[in-house]
Amino acid sequence: MDKDNTATHNSPRTWFLTSSLSPLSIRLIRLLLTHGDYVVACLPPQEIADDGRSAEFKELINECRSSRKDREGWKDRIRPIRCDGRVMGQCGAAVAEAVQTFGRIDIMLCCNFEAVIGTVEELSTSPATQNLARDQFETIFFAQVNFIKAALPQLRAQHTGHIMILTSIGGHIGTPGMGLYTAATWALEGFCDSLAYEIAPFNIKITIVQPNKEIQSLTNRIIFAPLLPCYDSEVNPAPSVRDMLSNVLNTHPDTAIEQSEDEIQYRYPKLPAPSLDKLVMETVHALTAIGGHENPPARHIVGFEGSIAVKEKLKTVTEELEDFVEASLAVDIFDSELQAEARQAKADSEIWGNATDARMSADSLLPIAPAKVKALVVPLGPIKRDRFDAFVDRLNGEHIVHLRDVSADGRPNRNMFSPLAFPDGAIFYELMTHTAPPSHLALSPFDLYREPLALIAIADGAEIEKVVFGKRHSGARTVVEANMRGLDQELEELRDAYPKMLVHQVLLFDYLPPKDGQIRIPEGIVTIPPAQHHKRTTMKTVMCDISSLILAEMTTLARSFEGMSYVDSPGQSSTIRQLNGTPLPGDDQGMLSRRNSQYSLPTNSRSSSASGGADRSHVRMSMPPVPSGRSPFGSSSSTPARPSTPVNTRSALSNPPTTFEDMQTGRNTSEPTSPEQTFPSRPDTAEGFRTSSQDRVSVQGFGPGGLNERWRNKGKSRVQIIIGSLYLQAGRWPEAIKELVDGATVAKSINDHLWHGKALELILVSLLLLSWAEMEFTVPTILLPQQEKGSTATATAMQEAENKNPSQPKWLRHLQVILPELLERILALYSRISAEHLPPLPLAEATIRFCRMMTALHVSDGQLGKNALEMMVFGTVPETPLTTIPRFTITPTRSQIASTLFKAFPASSSELLTTTDRVSILGGIASVLGVLGFQRKKAMVVRELVSVLINGLVEARTRGAAEMGIHPAAGLVALNGVNGHGSGTGALELAEGDREHGIDAFLGLLLKTYGVVSYDMSPPGSSEEALAALADCADDASLERIRRQSAARFFGMKAVKLNILRACINFSEALPDFAGVLRFSSDLLRTAGSGIAPGPRRENAYPDISRDEQVRLVTNITKTTDLTNRLGVDNLAAEYWDEFLVRGVKLEPLAATRTPIPHAKSILPDAVKSRTSQDVNPFIYNPFLKQPDKAALDRILVTGEMATFRITLQNPYEIEVEIVSVRLDTEGAEFESTVESTVLGPYRTQILKVTGTPKSAGPMKVTGAILQIRGCRERRFPIFPQPWSPESEIKIKAIGLHSLDSHVALPSPVVNELKPEHLDLNVIAQQPISSVMILEGERQAFSVTLQNLSTTTPVDFLLFSFKDSTQDPLQTALNSRDATAAELYEYELILAKKQALRLRKRDDDKRYIAPGKTATFDFEILGKPGLTNGLIQIDYAYLGVPHDEVEEKFYTRQVSLELTITVNASIEVSRIDVLPLHGSLPRPLWMRTGNTEEDMTELTADKYCLLLIDLRNAWPSHMLIKLEGEDGGKIEENILPGNTSRVILPLKRIYLEEPHAFIPALNPSRQRQFVVSTKISPDVERANREAFWYREKILDYLKGSWTATSGANRTGALELRSMRLTSRMVEAIKVDEMSIELSVESLEDEKGSSKQTNGYNTIFVDEFVQLKVAITNRTAHPIHPTVRLMPSLCHRPLNVALDFTRKFAWNGTLQRSLPVLAGGATTELILGVTALCRGEFEVTASVEETSLWSPPADDDKQKEKGGRPRSDTQTLMDAVLGKKERRIWHSRRPLGLMVRDRP
Repeated sequence: MDKDNTATHNSPRTWFLTSSLSPLSIRLIRLLLTHGDYVVACLPPQEIADDGRSAEFKELINECRSSRKDREGWKDRIRPIRCDGRVMGQCGAAVAEAVQTFGRIDIMLCCNFEAVIGTVEELSTSPATQNLARDQFETIFFAQVNFIKAALPQLRAQHTGHIMILTSIGGHIGTPGMGLYTAATWALEGFCDSLAYEIAPFNIKITIVQPNKEIQSLTNRIIFAPLLPCYDSEVNPAPSVRDMLSNVLNTHPDTAIEQSEDEIQYRYPKLPAPSLDKLVMETVHALTAIGGHENPPARHIVGFEGSIAVKEKLKTVTEELEDFVEASLAVDIFDSELQAEARQAKADSEIWGNATDARMSADSLLPIAPAKVKALVVPLGPIKRDRFDAFVDRLNGEHIVHLRDVSADGRPNRNMFSPLAFPDGAIFYELMTHTAPPSHLALSPFDLYREPLALIAIADGAEIEKVVFGKRHSGARTVVEANMRGLDQELEELRDAYPKMLVHQVLLFDYLPPKDGQIRIPEGIVTIPPAQHHKRTTMKTVMCDISSLILAEMTTLARSFEGMSYVDSPGQSSTIRQLNGTPLPGDDQGMLSRRNSQYSLPTNSRSSSASGGADRSHVRMSMPPVPSGRSPFGSSSSTPARPSTPVNTRSALSNPPTTFEDMQTGRNTSEPTSPEQTFPSRPDTAEGFRTSSQDRVSVQGFGPGGLNERWRNKGKSRVQIIIGSLYLQAGRWPEAIKELVDGATVAKSINDHLWHGKALELILVSLLLLSWAEMEFTVPTILLPQQEKGSTATATAMQEAENKNPSQPKWLRHLQVILPELLERILALYSRISAEHLPPLPLAEATIRFCRMMTALHVSDGQLGKNALEMMVFGTVPETPLTTIPRFTITPTRSQIASTLFKAFPASSSELLTTTDRVSILGGIASVLGVLGFQRKKAMVVRELVSVLINGLVEARTRGAAEMGIHPAAGLVALNGVNGHGSGTGALELAEGDREHGIDAFLGLLLKTYGVVSYDMSPPGSSEEALAALADCADDASLERIRRQSAARFFGMKAVKLNILRACINFSEALPDFAGVLRFSSDLLRTAGSGIAPGPRRENAYPDISRDEQVRLVTNITKTTDLTNRLGVDNLAAEYWDEFLVRGVKLEPLAATRTPIPHAKSILPDAVKSRTSQDVNPFIYNPFLKQPDKAALDRILVTGEMATFRITLQNPYEIEVEIVSVRLDTEGAEFESTVESTVLGPYRTQILKVTGTPKSAGPMKVTGAILQIRGCRERRFPIFPQPWSPESEIKIKAIGLHSLDSHVALPSPVVNELKPEHLDLNVIAQQPISSVMILEGERQAFSVTLQNLSTTTPVDFLLFSFKDSTQDPLQTALNSRDATAAELYEYELILAKKQALRLRKRDDDKRYIAPGKTATFDFEILGKPGLTNGLIQIDYAYLGVPHDEVEEKFYTRQVSLELTITVNASIEVSRIDVLPLHGSLPRPLWMRTGNTEEDMTELTADKYCLLLIDLRNAWPSHMLIKLEGEDGGKIEENILPGNTSRVILPLKRIYLEEPHAFIPALNPSRQRQFVVSTKISPDVERANREAFWYREKILDYLKGSWTATSGANRTGALELRSMRLTSRMVEAIKVDEMSIELSVESLEDEKGSSKQTNGYNTIFVDEFVQLKVAITNRTAHPIHPTVRLMPSLCHRPLNVALDFTRKFAWNGTLQRSLPVLAGGATTELILGVTALCRGEFEVTASVEETSLWSPPADDDKQKEKGGRPRSDTQTLMDAVLGKKERRIWHSRRPLGLMVRDRP
């Protein structure tokens, strides 16, 4: 058939599928035919023979032949071909037939697959299994390779094609049990990776598509090798691929499989259609989306899980590579590339380490900024960011080029700016890595220095030999040659993109050309050798060559200006129109366009696009970016790489022209021929009046004084000033002065104020540069003040300057004297109101530049010398800043400079300033104020600067850079860094003095100026050791920090401090700067706090900010730290804001039985010679004996015994403080503290208990606590128990930044009174402990013997009472109002029936002790969790009468016995679960319970469920577990120490008549009033009660015990009351109120019942059967039932399963209402049904209450009996459990019907 020979991604394409019978292939073919594509479907012969495998494909073919699909052309667009891929000849024939049929092959999909399952050892057991390896490679590898080899000639002839390989993530990750499949997959993918490079020149692409393994495994043939017993799942509990696939296959009866040990098994999985769709459709859509794509991926992983798995695998490989990279490099025989790179970087650092020091500040506000030549530096080709920055630094090392080193250009007509005319001059370069803002470029040619004149593209020579940069350059012999051609081509593109640059140069760094000269270096590319091959003049020569080209091309630029008759000013109306985007008439682009004349090219664009513009698809995403499309220097619509953010979108500078070429400069073509035509027709407007009046002459427009003459003179003078500016940039300062003087003279004569001022400024800059070069000059007369005003004053000033410094040159002294007045005069000219007004930006920048000149003069004591010139030329700052001491004798004074400087402060309402301009201006003002010593004023300006930055950054992050696709603030993170140590000065454009430290120091200085209370308030000039000491958390460092913080609290105004900190937080968030957010948020909380330690006087400790703001700040800190942790930055944290966090640490006294009692040595036998043999003090009371110090007893610890401490924590803020960790900090004896955590409530002190164990004896001191608050750094806090508040004792007056330091330096007696306290302890050696050791659940007996010491009176009354450590927590829990009824029941049960101590049974008549006799009593102790001590209290007395005759009051005496008890864990119940029983229970499990096989007949899912209990042996001994049930079933299990064993026990299902009954109270005195809780919903209450009663039934049925089989003979009870049942477990264990049984009977069989096969009842097509539903009411109340039957078709979607048309018929209705069913009664429903087709059906039933049954009212009967009526219990029950609703029950098992044809 005829078909177009080209195919796109959206046009019809021809697909060639190597295997088309899998469900994935069939669904893909269906989708392709729907799209209109052509399909060649190869059919493997071995699969066609399988009817089940080929059935779905045959259905597809029949569908294609149907009438509807035939109309869509499906039949003609599919070609099935029988082909065995393992035979190369058949593959070639299939490809030929496909080409003959459809004319071409666009996409070949290799999708042959089958999986051999078996371990490596299982595949080596026999020759048959060994052949499986060959078959696996034949199917997956060789068959695919054969198809590819057969198709390659056709694809090459087409010169296009796409080969897709469908594998799986097995190409990345190995799978146990699929070793051969993985090996074949890896082989195929390696083959394709190599093939991709070979066929790339023929435009043939390869893509490997990798879905999950199960997608291919479950849709193709699976081959199971015979199983070896050693790999069985019972031996190896880990899940295997064999088991997982077997489980899937067993879901379908046709594919069910039992693993064999001697047979190879083959299966095609059969999954339901919906499951197949979900399984494969994601892969199908991925194939259709990628197939035939113009730029497809080499690999595509389908699915989220697969992507994650592959990422983890690659991450592991990368980590292992990094871990062993040193070992890899150590065995390299030759020098590796890494080693060479390391040596190169080292050489670079040695040679160019100081290049940055010589770098001139890229400051646009330098006084000599108009003399600079800007050059745009961009990356070219592949280059790394750090390498690019290093190369730029090399160029910056030669930013000053002296003309004596520059060679003159030899071409004719290029010598106007020849360096030979003034060899003492110099060119100052400013290298820019970003394009200038449009608002700056619009000011050219008035400010000619703003426009870049050169473009320098930097390429990395280290990358040129690696790979080819692009694919467009063919024919090159080597990679280097191809890349050279590529660089040359990209240079041409740069010339097209930047046509108005004078010079376009490519610098190829670190490249040595071959000596044989085989590779030609194109013109315009300069190679720079690596650092080790550099000479001293290498970089200097490069910059000199660029300078030579610039000077030559300046001639052309100057000639173009000379040809202009008029030049607009920045403030003229025509310019304003252009700034707003209005084009000027007659703008001849050909006239204004300029190119580097050394490369002659046509003036029109080189682009071949229809629009004539440059190709915008080529966008460089290197940093910094190169703008795409038209250059911002050639079009007013271009967007710069770093766009500015206007304050107002209606600003006139929001879309200005980008170069002076865009402005109306060629008046000979675009301007009117006479100035009269520029005026408005009616001069009655204000602008018209000013314009007319300022040029009014006496002769009406004619003669030498006419308007035309003035207009020509004005244009001529402006052109002269522009030419003078070019001379200034070219380093020809004398010629610049000459041209500028001429231009200034004419401008002055015609009142051209702006250009007059511009000429004076440029003359001044020229004189300053001559002064810096130490060349004598004469101050032009145009600069001198007016004769009548300044002659006398100038002479006087000259004399004073000579007297002050006689050695100063006269010409320099003259300039020094006139400088202040000259600058003031220039500013007056710039500020004069006229029709041509200067925009705010250049006016503010000029003001700042002039103030920097005056500042340099003032700092140098009014002397224009070397220091002052260095500050003006290089922007250096004095080493010692000025103090606050007035300097009135120095001219100009600081106040004069400040007054002039603030004229540049941008007005808030200005619309002509962008955010970038405002930042630059405010930064310049702040830098000047800082040098002058006005730190407070500087802080005020910086505060405004921060506000502007915040707004600009937020707007920039919101808008983004639309054209470049780069976020405007994206680079700020790199500048400031998430590590908190970046400087980030590039974002602020600060002065040189501020740039030394960066944003951190910049904001820190701002905060210090206002006296913000920060954490580390270091004094000025502090050394690193001092800073480290201050940051330490020792007591002295904490006291010093508190002293400085308290001094700062009395400095300045708190409201201003808080506002400053809020601005800093907003600024840090806008950057974003994580470290700044954390620091300033904590500082704001610290500054707002009171800084006191409240005491009994209840000092006001509330912070000065609202609670909402406190919560917001703490949340901000928490979220920021969480974000940094997710980013992998773990070293960022805030500093906690309260120094008085720890207010006390106390030791809790030990139990009386464990408290050590001190004794004197003298009481020991034989210790003192004079001591008698007696051991007891004979005196009952010895007044001379010193009693032991109780306080000393309380401070004694015992080695190895745990002690408890009470830590008092303070929180004076209204927020919760989450404390992550708390531990004690000690000195002396070794001590191990536990780590606790807590939440400290708002505005309170809180006690936290922390335990610890001393490890050695000796004195010990608790010095504080180490705490970590969430989001804050972990640090130590001293103990401050005494109340304290800061006070300002001394009032002093201080001015300037050092006033705070002066205030802090004063002694503070209040701080001296603040002393941290320590807790002194004494740790003694280990002591014996008298204790009872028992296991949990164990009962032990012990006896106590009592002796009656009386010789005359017997004891006839004994009363025993017990107390233990578990009772108090239980009593507290019982008193809790939030305790539920189930919890109260548990507490009372433990108190009543689980006593830790009890008396064994003894007759009351035996409780008698005769005088002088003894009696022994037996007690029992029960091991319980939390039992640490106990007390047996015995009340005894002699009553003398029987107990019933005792009076109302009698008296006893008491004796008590204290016990120390240690309870160790025995058997722990770690998990309990209840599962429903599906199918039959395994016989071994049933036999383990002690039952017989006869009992298994009753083991059905209706009667039994499975109880799973996970038991852990926590005792270091073997344990035997016994679980017994009421029915006699018993299970024994041995558990090794530390192991967990799962016990499975068949459990009878339980029926409860009242599962929602009220939970009783065991203690009658605790019967609570029936109260309706509003905290628990009725549904939850019903679920809780159900879980309680079913659990009680299980506990009644099941008992457990344990026995230690090794060591001491110990037995105990297994505590199962920890069991908690969920709703799912209750459903599994409970028996429903209604029993629903389904059965079917055949009417035509003799026996009536139908046969069962695999759980299905077999019936026959078109035969009548009876469907019986038996319903039993197990409850005691009647029920109104409604029965619903639901037949469905098995294994089909819901919409298909419920469609019974011609499938299933029944007689009657499927829903019936039955009569009332009494309690315990059974009824039966019979329905006649007939199956109309073969298949599998399921019938389910449900019973719903038609209406609720209500018991008859019995109030009347109660009244007849005379009793009171009963309370409305049902109303109360409805309130607790919710109103009773109709219930519904479902059959637990469906009735399966297998319908077959009658044989």
